[in-house]
Amino acid sequence: MRNVKDVREVIPSFKAYSAGLSIGEIKERYGLNNIIKLSSNENPLGASPLVQKVVVDHADEVFRYPRVETPGLVRAIAEKVGVPASRIVAGNGSDDIIDMVIRIKCRPGKDHMLAFDPCYSMYPLQAKLCGVEYRSVPLDEDFGFSLDKLADAADENTAMVVLVTPDNPSGLSITADEIEAFASKLPPQALLVVDEAYIDFVDSYEKYSVVPRLDRMPNTCVMRTMAKAYGLAGLRLGYGIMPEWLADYTLRVRLPFSVNILAEYAGEAALKDETFYKETVRVVVEGRKYFTERLTALGCKVWPSQTNFVMFKPPMDALVLFEKLLQKGIIVRSLEGYDRPDLIRMTIGTEKENRAVVAALEELLA
Repeated sequence: MRNVKDVREVIPSFKAYSAGLSIGEIKERYGLNNIIKLSSNENPLGASPLVQKVVVDHADEVFRYPRVETPGLVRAIAEKVGVPASRIVAGNGSDDIIDMVIRIKCRPGKDHMLAFDPCYSMYPLQAKLCGVEYRSVPLDEDFGFSLDKLADAADENTAMVVLVTPDNPSGLSITADEIEAFASKLPPQALLVVDEAYIDFVDSYEKYSVVPRLDRMPNTCVMRTMAKAYGLAGLRLGYGIMPEWLADYTLRVRLPFSVNILAEYAGEAALKDETFYKETVRVVVEGRKYFTERLTALGCKVWPSQTNFVMFKPPMDALVLFEKLLQKGIIVRSLEGYDRPDLIRMTIGTEKENRAVVAALEELLA
């Protein structure tokens, strides 16, 4: 007799996603009132005033189902990125789109996925859940991208190849020229997925984004999130820019109402607020420069970032520094989970937060 608790063999091996420490946890643990959270790569300015207003204005509609196809949001995204609306699929965060594309493109037991290691955790996790083999090629010791090695690892059973660029946790980025050349070396059946979650913060959009050249990269899909530059992490909104055939299949299998009604209104409002978007990018770019200069002066090795965070190696035990910062009410991200306990990742905050963090680091690293 089978037990109702019997599940697929792979399921017990999963561990729940760890999002890092929360403000409430640190307040309770150390009895602190003022916390600076720079661990989750959130928008330093919060959410746009237009977004906040539209959420309040439409709060009385939450009992209604949204339109399944989210037409207004899709049109707004398509106009923003400069592609036909038929190539846009919106979802409950970019994780939603990642999961669907893996399910559509990869045949369990036959195909495999290919990516660099480390990679954004949703790719190996969802591959495992979908019963798809996940293969990886290590990044260089200094987190560089050996694109030739990755291309050489692809074969006739490679259904999907993933590039996260700008990369997390390093902040490094691959140029669009390099990605286009890489795409031409892949087997014809392989879908190239370029995850551009942090593309809003690069020094040059034309240099790093592949979206303007998708017409000559027909087997490429781009993942985007509205959690970072647009400050919608809590509303869960992302989208894919993909070939029309893939967008068609994705819309066929997508769970209905995956974009909630407030997220749809908020996404449209966020895309209209150019002032907030530009100010977010300005604060991030200036804060990134400030952190890079000050951390370097304090003896840290800092990786050149194209994102809203910096990765660095301090001149002391990184885990000890991480804990001492927590005791001061400053939450950063230890990279112990990436098997790099010697490194720390730190989100760019407001100017006031950045200066407070540097003052604490000056004291601790003295």
